[in-house]
Order: sequence, then C-alpha cells, then structure tokens
Amino acid sequence: MHARKQASFGARPAHRVARAGVSARRAVKVQAADPKIKKVVLAYSGGLDTSVILKWLQETYGCEVITFTADLGQGEELEPARAKAAAAGVKPENIFIEDVREEFVRDYVFPMFRANAIYEGVYLLGTSIARPLIAKKQIEIAKKLGADAVCHGATGKGNDQVRFETGYYALKPDIKCIAPWREWDLNSRTKLCAYAEKNGIAVPASKRNEPPFSMDANLLHISYEGNALEDPWVEPPEDMFTRSVSPENAPDTPTYIDIDFKGGDPVALNGESLSAANMLAALNEVAGANGIGRIDIVESRFVGMKSRGVYETPGGTILLTAHRAIESICLDRGEAHLKDEIMPKYAELIYNGMWFSPEREALQALIDSTQKTVEGTVRLKLYKGNVIVVGRKSPYSLYNQEIVTFEEDSVYDQKDAGGFIKINALRFRTIQSVRGEKN
Repeated sequence: MHARKQASFGARPAHRVARAGVSARRAVKVQAADPKIKKVVLAYSGGLDTSVILKWLQETYGCEVITFTADLGQGEELEPARAKAAAAGVKPENIFIEDVREEFVRDYVFPMFRANAIYEGVYLLGTSIARPLIAKKQIEIAKKLGADAVCHGATGKGNDQVRFETGYYALKPDIKCIAPWREWDLNSRTKLCAYAEKNGIAVPASKRNEPPFSMDANLLHISYEGNALEDPWVEPPEDMFTRSVSPENAPDTPTYIDIDFKGGDPVALNGESLSAANMLAALNEVAGANGIGRIDIVESRFVGMKSRGVYETPGGTILLTAHRAIESICLDRGEAHLKDEIMPKYAELIYNGMWFSPEREALQALIDSTQKTVEGTVRLKLYKGNVIVVGRKSPYSLYNQEIVTFEEDSVYDQKDAGGFIKINALRFRTIQSVRGEKN
C-alpha cells in the first residue's frame, strides 16, 4: 500500500533527502512570526504533515489553532483526525470535521462539467476544483470564531498555494495567511520526522522514508506525482493505481449504461435517480471496473514549471463524454461552438485558482444559460478503457431525421445548396480575382 499525501489539503511530501545530522532545532528556523495572530484555522487531515504544522503553529506563533477536516470523498476514515487534534491540545469546540461531498459535486464539479472543462486537452481538474471549497469552509469558520488567520499545507512550488490563498483573499480580503512550507526549514522527510519525534507526534513506519508517490484524492479523482514519476519516460507501475483496473484486465464483454440529464447535470443512472455525490460515486465504480479514466500528462503549472502527473478520473471521464453527447443534439451550432471557444479560458481559470473571480462567474453565467434545454438520455458502451456513445435522445433535440435522411424528402430542397455555397464562396472569388492576377 502506498503512503498517501495529505489528501485534501495540498501538503505534498518533500522529495529531497536531508543531510545527516541536521537537528530538529535547526529545522524549525522560520521568519519572525506575526505577533498579531491569535487564532488560526488550519486545513487539517490528521496525517504526519498537518500534525507537524499544527504543533509548529502553536510553537512558532503561540496562537490558538482551529482544525478543519473536509470529507471530499477521498476514501479515508476522518474521525481519527479528531482524536489527534485533541491530543495535540486543540479544544473540542475548535475541531471541525465536515462531510462536504454533496456540496463538492453539486456546486463545484457539476458546474465545471457543464463547461466540458479540460486543461491542456487532457486534465479534468480534479485537484484544482476541490481547493475553492476547502478555502471557503476555512473562511466560514474564521468568520464564525473570529480567527485572524488561515493556514494550508501546500508547498511553495505548486499550484495549490495559489488556489488556497486566492480563495481566502477573495472571500475575506483582510485575512492573514500562514504557509509553513514557505517559512520553515522542514524541507525533507528526515527533518519532518525528527521534528515530529521531538514533539511526541507519532511517525508511522511508512513515513520514515520517502513515500513512493505523492497522492491527492477526492470523489472526482486521485493523482500521483513525484519520485519515479518525475522522469517523464518512466511508465507508471500497475500496482500504483487504486481506482481502476488496467484496460487489459477489464472485462472482455462491454457494459452498457444510460445516464439521464436535466439542466446539463446527470440526475439518474440506469433509471435510478441519484444525488450528485452518489451519481459520481456510482460512475466511478462502473468506470473503474472497465479500466476507464487513466491519463498521464506533463502539465504547465501556473507558477511557471512543468510537472508530470498521472491521474485516475473514472466517473469524470464518463460524465464528460456523456455531457458532450447530450449537448450535441440539444445545443444549436452557435451555442456549442461558443462554448468550445471559451472552454480553455474557463479551464485555465479553475486550474490557476480563480474560481471566485468575476470572469469565472461571468463565464459560468453564460455556460449555465445554455444548459436549460440540455435534457435527455445518453446510452454508453464501456469497454476496456473506452467510453463509446451508442445512443442519445432528448425532448429538446434539434436533430431532425426528416431533414438529414438520405431518402427523398419534402423539407430540404437540395437545389438550394448551390446558392448557399456561392454566397459563402463570394469572398474567395473576390480574393482570387484581385490577388490571383497579380501573382
């Protein structure tokens, strides 16, 4: 079993081995702490990294720590985080654990899929879309309890620091933000473990050495980065994957499913109405069993560097294909093409942490206005990593079989096409008459 990174809060394990003999005392050298900070809301998983951050906040800032743990569907038991926080001296009334799966899928994942958002042609934004919700919940708690600051576990090299902090400032402009990975010297697994042991924080045996991969999970996806995967020529090992079988080992017979849409969102699977979170969970299960949803990309981070990531997004892969299929018969050409034009910008905004920006909200309003008649059923065939559309129907279908038939019809006069072509070719004829003679 691979060691998991702090699944919902962006705390990625360090990837460089510290020199021997570096003391825990030297490892906690930081910038001068802000004496005005009295109370901070920490995005907390209960794992090694955020447990160290909790102690470090108490020691460095001398402040009261409030912990927030989000259940985003990462598949881990979260109640132990309560006991760990309490053992670290956090007051019971300052420990928050919340199941946000339904809100996550309904208010973040589904709106994103209405846009058919893909970053750099492949990435379905599974990590990016989770950060705004965590930031929002931290700010809500900060306002409720009068906290001066919020804290996350994202490193200074990645995108998550931007995603968290832009969310914080968009929702509470005067909030202070503490980013330990940009302040302390605990920049290796050795130093982190030494500090933990010095302060009585349990260090699992699997955490004493570098974990094989940095992993982040929620109900939409799971990601793998770091270590062997840092070489873009190295193929990921099969035993790394946790949410899907390999396409080679998927069933030899296809699986057929029907997805019902209303207002651009999936509402039923094989005739059974499901909540947003249950829908995505069900799609994950059937997709993973058929080897669907694996991608391997080198992406352009917002902070300027390239990084290699391997992702499993089984249910999301089905959802994207199905949504585009239902749109194909419900949207006019102009609507569909306009959506395709703005999609890369929309996806980039989410990737870069701009979920709460006015431009993202403006694009969302435009996208949502096109979804009122995106309603109907899509039939899919799932087979060895492939999602194949085999049927679609809608009460708002713009597909007219009487017009497109190859048989004789009385609706479309093929003779009219000649004039249509000549009008559309007028500019080409004009260009040739002027430029052709001179060339």
